[in-house]
Amino acid sequence: MSIEQNRKTVESMWAALSAMDWETLKSCLHEDVHYEDVPSDDPGARGRENVVKRLRIAFDHLSDHQHTVHHLVCEGDVVFLDHTEVWTFRTGEKATNQFATMHEMKDGKVAKWSDYWDMNSFVGQFPEWFVEAMMKHTAEDFS
Repeated sequence: MSIEQNRKTVESMWAALSAMDWETLKSCLHEDVHYEDVPSDDPGARGRENVVKRLRIAFDHLSDHQHTVHHLVCEGDVVFLDHTEVWTFRTGEKATNQFATMHEMKDGKVAKWSDYWDMNSFVGQFPEWFVEAMMKHTAEDFS
């Protein structure tokens, strides 16, 4: 696929994530996609359904997700994103974090999604009830 098509797919995926439009987000993912939060110990999620399932465990607790792109660079089948997310929890708390994200593309879809971020900084902003809710899930939930 072309660099411009890869760029558009990634932009559409992130717009869908902010809108919590799970069907559109899935349409941007390759069937064998692997999503990982690199600083965490868990292996991430594989496959469209598992990626969305994993995302929704957090996003179902949000009332809003703001996404600001600082840099988006495409080269071949790699799309790199420097961006900030602001999560607004249903109870009103907010958490802001800057991410570096690498997307590897295959057949015009995101085949690998790797998020790099400072775990202590971001998780330290989460309300206690949210951390407790996240702790109820394990890597086996997404395999």
